[in-house]
Amino acid sequence: MSKEKATKKKSSQSTTVKGKLDISRSGMAYVIVEGMDKDIVIRPNDIGRGFHGDTVKVQISPDSGRGRRTEGKVTEVIIRNQATFIGNISVNKNIAFFKAATEKPMPDFYIPIEKLNGATDGERVVAKMIKWDKADKKPEGEVVTILKSEDVNDMAMKEILIESGFPLVFEKAVLDEADKLSDTITREELKKRKDYRDILTFTIDPVDAKDFDDAISIRNLDNGNYEIGVHIADVSHFVKPDTILDKSAYERATSVYLPDRVNPMLPEKISNELCSLRPLEDKYTFSVVFQVTNRGEIKHKWIGRTIIQSKHRFTYEDVQTIIETKDGIHHKAILLLDKLAKVFRNERFDAGAINFSSQEVRFQLDENGKPIGIVIKESKDAHKLVEEFMLLANRTIAEYVSRIKINQEPVPFPYRIHDKPDDEKLKPFAAFAKKFGYTFDLHNDAAVAASFNNLLKEVSGKPEQHVLEQLGIRTMAKAVYTSKNIGHYGLGFEHYCHFTSPIRRYPDVMVHRILQECLDKNVKPDKKMDEKCKHCSDKERKAMEAERAANKYKQVEFMQDYLGEEFDGIISGVASFGFFVETVLHKCEGMVTVRDLSEFDEFKLDEADYALVGMRTGKKFRMGDAVRIKVVAANLEKRQLDYHWVQEEGKPELHAAKSKSVIKRKK
Repeated sequence: MSKEKATKKKSSQSTTVKGKLDISRSGMAYVIVEGMDKDIVIRPNDIGRGFHGDTVKVQISPDSGRGRRTEGKVTEVIIRNQATFIGNISVNKNIAFFKAATEKPMPDFYIPIEKLNGATDGERVVAKMIKWDKADKKPEGEVVTILKSEDVNDMAMKEILIESGFPLVFEKAVLDEADKLSDTITREELKKRKDYRDILTFTIDPVDAKDFDDAISIRNLDNGNYEIGVHIADVSHFVKPDTILDKSAYERATSVYLPDRVNPMLPEKISNELCSLRPLEDKYTFSVVFQVTNRGEIKHKWIGRTIIQSKHRFTYEDVQTIIETKDGIHHKAILLLDKLAKVFRNERFDAGAINFSSQEVRFQLDENGKPIGIVIKESKDAHKLVEEFMLLANRTIAEYVSRIKINQEPVPFPYRIHDKPDDEKLKPFAAFAKKFGYTFDLHNDAAVAASFNNLLKEVSGKPEQHVLEQLGIRTMAKAVYTSKNIGHYGLGFEHYCHFTSPIRRYPDVMVHRILQECLDKNVKPDKKMDEKCKHCSDKERKAMEAERAANKYKQVEFMQDYLGEEFDGIISGVASFGFFVETVLHKCEGMVTVRDLSEFDEFKLDEADYALVGMRTGKKFRMGDAVRIKVVAANLEKRQLDYHWVQEEGKPELHAAKSKSVIKRKK
């Protein structure tokens, strides 16, 4: 074949790539491919059977790239982003169709009459796609749930879960498999485990928790040291690889925590009964046991399967009271654990961990799920006690597995990694912090961590604290799961994984299984580890997006009763189209648009100063500034709050909301 003919043949052949499908409202679509600078354009007729968010194979057009955008055609759907959808049913005689309530174009589902499951014409339902045969023009679906319109709150939360790709219910086969599991403690299983049932063991959890997946044990040793055990629910004993139960858990990959509900990774039979470390019940656990001196030196570690019995169920509030009063049930054990936790915490920060603090906003809800108050909680010593022992256990497991080699190769393992800050984000932040008098040493990673900790210590209680903490967090990379261990920058750990929450996180289940293989010296390397890690990271991100959307919905719902009222706020973000304000009392964020500011001046974004600046007046709205706002709109459908800036002659002094303060709904 001549060189000219070979070149022509090569140019006429099309390349196939894999990427994520992003469909716009207009029907035009784009496929985002890792490693490609530009997205591939997909015309409406070439989307094939892809839905928005699906991972697809795309055949790139041979003529693409000749001075115009690369175009392609979807040839195969590799992974469905979403299996269930919310929408409406249309029934006409013996024919039924489901139309999804989405802005993204997608085909209606044909619903066989026997799969309506009681749904009638016009009803709002959740439907799932069952199949889409090559010969069929439309996919076939089935009604999963009928949504009752009288419960607006319930429907809103369900829509958020569905939009994020989380099924609302477990399939019958999954529930049936869970129901078959037995809680009987067998002699055969006892022989494989260390018995810790006679040792003082307790759980520490939120007051409303039902799934207790971690417990701590403590006892004095004859040599003067202490034996402290971190005991984790042994989910992998019940959830076996490649079962229906396991596949369901992997698909969800995480529990999702919304203000009024938990969408669990595992059926309640497992999460709230079999594996929950409830008081005075014998439970199977996977444990890390430490021998510790009075000064917090760890002399010995043991890892293995155990059986425990929790002697008491503490809430965080119970433990905090014991720490503060130095009195109460098992107070000597609690006070010792608190003392050791503080030693571990100080060592962590001395070794380079970054001490970012955080406030948690929780909603007080009435019987219909409506927010009637907002509680602002800060992490106290009780929370930090549990956190330090869980971090210690997670780190210990990762260190143990990292030392094991199979054919001189590391064991494929889901490490929890956190990359160092991005220079492009760090440099402007350091320059911004310098305006407040805080200097950053950017020479190396350790210097950056030390600079962050110095900043966080010095800024505490000052007006600029909020803005610098928030901007500092934004310079950080996102923590993810991967088999490529680069350490956890934020925690200052060389090795880290998630081991302590297998009831609500699938990576922890994977860790338990691999850990047992390592202990048995029978490791079967998982060639799909990277794929599984990416899936779990993606689902974690979607769960976080769902939680943010649900919190935003509740904020908007709460603020509906305050339309027309004024509040003190802090500018929490700036953009070319306006600035975001978070109310001091409620932590409810809304937007003040540049359009609303146009009567005062024309404002432009100064990215380096995180500010909007008036072109004529020089007036600045900078991130972290205190402002007065009026609530002018609360749109539940868009989950959006609109504020107006209130011009004041003199700004009143602002006081940060106190920990655990409660803001009640206006009557």
